[in-house]
Amino acid sequence: MENKKVLLSIDDLKVQFHVRGRVLTAIRGVSLDIYENESIAIVGESGSGKSVFTKTFAGMLDSNGFIGNGNIIFNDEELSDTVVKKDSNSEKEIQHMTQKLNEYSKLEFGAATYRQMLELEAEKKAKEVVSAEEKAAEEEELKELRHKKTECFNEKQLYDPKKEKDKIKACETKEKEYDALIKAKEKEFAGRDKARKDALAKDHAYLEAYNKKMAELKAKHEQEIKAEISKETMERNEILAKEIFLSVGRFSYSKRRKCINNLEKQFKKAMQMGVDLNDENQRNQVFDPVTFRVRYLDENEERYHGTCILNLAKIQDGKDWSQIRGKKIATVFQDPMTSLNPIITIGKQITSIIIKHQGCTESEARRKAIDLMYKVGIPHPEQRFDDYPFQYSGGMRQRIVIAIALSCQPKILICDEPTTALDVTIQAQILQLLKDLQKELGFTIVFITHDLGVVANIADRVAVLYGGQIVEVGEVEEVFYDPRHPYTWALLSSLPQLAQRNTTLYSITGTPPSLYNDIVGDAFAPRNPYCLKIDTLKEPPMFKVTDTHYAKTWLLDPRAPKIEKPEAIDNIHEKLIKAFNI
Repeated sequence: MENKKVLLSIDDLKVQFHVRGRVLTAIRGVSLDIYENESIAIVGESGSGKSVFTKTFAGMLDSNGFIGNGNIIFNDEELSDTVVKKDSNSEKEIQHMTQKLNEYSKLEFGAATYRQMLELEAEKKAKEVVSAEEKAAEEEELKELRHKKTECFNEKQLYDPKKEKDKIKACETKEKEYDALIKAKEKEFAGRDKARKDALAKDHAYLEAYNKKMAELKAKHEQEIKAEISKETMERNEILAKEIFLSVGRFSYSKRRKCINNLEKQFKKAMQMGVDLNDENQRNQVFDPVTFRVRYLDENEERYHGTCILNLAKIQDGKDWSQIRGKKIATVFQDPMTSLNPIITIGKQITSIIIKHQGCTESEARRKAIDLMYKVGIPHPEQRFDDYPFQYSGGMRQRIVIAIALSCQPKILICDEPTTALDVTIQAQILQLLKDLQKELGFTIVFITHDLGVVANIADRVAVLYGGQIVEVGEVEEVFYDPRHPYTWALLSSLPQLAQRNTTLYSITGTPPSLYNDIVGDAFAPRNPYCLKIDTLKEPPMFKVTDTHYAKTWLLDPRAPKIEKPEAIDNIHEKLIKAFNI
């Protein structure tokens, strides 16, 4: 893959959801590079995080979902290239921003002292309240009591009010006991904070030393920030001002003003803390909370020119997603009937997307739509253009969904189990259609599936997901013929096509882990028949098998005992060729 361009680079991605007052971590530290013009399959059981993973870089997370950590860098030259008009107003605005940044730059001289002041203040606050560890223990204790109270309430609902009054009364008594215990604990925990504050208020020696030290640091800081900044810093600040202007140039006036004010505050804070703004990564991080950074390249009499670092994990504005979703990253979903509007004609559904993203006339959009329908194998597209979805078969509807997804010639096509709702013969046709269209149009396919037969037929590479993590990744031949992770062994062993006559079908015991809880060790350990002691204690690193093949299992550690893969997948090559007609 060293000769291929990285189209999407995912680094340490963490995706979480707020669910019933708790936080569920669906994706846990996933890192993966997706290359231009490749087909990569994301494989795993239901609930492993396949769809959530791809929805994250398509900007389609549910409203209760959020990215807790990580970066998703999308390398697209067309979107990255940024031009903003240069005129007297823009020059005046940049000059004004440069002056502000020059003023803030004086704070950089006192950054070390300012950090000392913050440390001293944090030390004082730590004395006023209980520690984070104590607070977490308190919350856990209260959560357990509330859970027991809820269990009593739920148990009470199971009893017959006419025949089991004594049991209902016993449950109500327990509920009241837990309620009283919760209130007592809450009062006790609140009293601890008050006791800490009272103790600190009486510690006159500490407070006197604190006030004296803080006064010294403030005086020192005041003196440090009076120094004059260098010519090099002024030149850097002028570039920063142009980058700020380039980064917000696509917004309306009111939105632009708001973003400029927020970015100025971000840079003031960064300079105060002594952030190295000459470092590209640190400069990007200053921009990230407001908008993605556009790096300044050059300018002429008419425009400022830059290129943006397109980090999909940091996009703050919905309008930015409208330039990516559909236009650059498109999705084909599992059920074509729910993807199409039943009361709008097929042609209208395709042309509306083309008109929105390509800005062409209705007649041009119709011509392009008919051409797409022909490409995806719809017979007599001119005659079928004004039909409704119910007049199409399931396979034809899925072809139309693919046509809509490809109408704007995206760089990445996400296929979320697009053949599951179709019968076997139609599945093969859809897979062949996707491969043919990829050769013709040159897009990248990200294929989500739990059907390894589909993977064998369409993928160049495979990433196996379990418990929100990639546990094995490699080229399709490596993962099928030389799998290294016990979970991949189990998935392959479960293939009914590999079962021998008069033998029992293999199934993976147990269930996937709850993603509400922090997972200690290897997530697959409770279901792994080859589990080592260290699997229950420490998360394994990603071990390198070849330059393109990696697996996250302690079995690859040189110190681990040598374990042979299951007999069912031994010499799997001939079985797969026969089973899937590869």
